[in-house]
Amino acid sequence: MRILVSLSTQTLALFDAEERLLRRYAVSTSKNGPGERRGSFCTPRGMHIIRAKIGAGCPINTVFVRRRPTGELWTPELAAQFPGRDWILTRILWLSGCEVGKNRLGEVDTMRRFIYIHGSPDDVEMGKPGSIGCIRMRNADIVELFDLVPLRTPVEICE
Repeated sequence: MRILVSLSTQTLALFDAEERLLRRYAVSTSKNGPGERRGSFCTPRGMHIIRAKIGAGCPINTVFVRRRPTGELWTPELAAQFPGRDWILTRILWLSGCEVGKNRLGEVDTMRRFIYIHGSPDDVEMGKPGSIGCIRMRNADIVELFDLVPLRTPVEICE
């Protein structure tokens, strides 16, 4: 299996070992565009792997802070209490770069930048850039993807 994230089309495609397309999802990547540097709030390009899977069995709309469930479930009322918060919901696939100097180690380390594929509130628009670096998905889509992919699944992020 492998995942291909296209920044130009704002889609995530899942392929099986024979390169057959299994699923395609609308996503939202960084509103700042592509980039690898720490502090850029950009989505990193290149080859990655899923280094950790977080949130198995949690209810839809579980709120995560620092990769830990807070005990809250996202609601419009909760969102109103915390305007401008970058909501990380439901499941997290934590990415690690594979290309030293491009997206691994030093000032370009994807994992140390805490770049995830994660769920988002239902009112977050997909199909156009809007995140601060991560790859946002609809909650139902991240649950499905989470259950389909094993740890260490390759993830290529391209323009």
